[in-house]
Amino acid sequence: MGYGFPGDADDFEAELAREINHADPADLSDVVRLVEEFRGRIVARQDPEFDTAVTAAVAEIRAARGMPQ
Repeated sequence: MGYGFPGDADDFEAELAREINHADPADLSDVVRLVEEFRGRIVARQDPEFDTAVTAAVAEIRAARGMPQ
């Protein structure tokens, strides 16, 4: 549906199926962790300031390492 980063939906579905297939029915903590992680990626990607913040951070790291912009 265009949420998250490119390829996230396919990766999420594959990882979710794997976690569910290997999960102990009494302990679904790894399934919960996966869903929370994916939710965080969607939230980050939908933030209008996200791309700007990532670009600024990369520029700062490159400058600190003396790398060309």
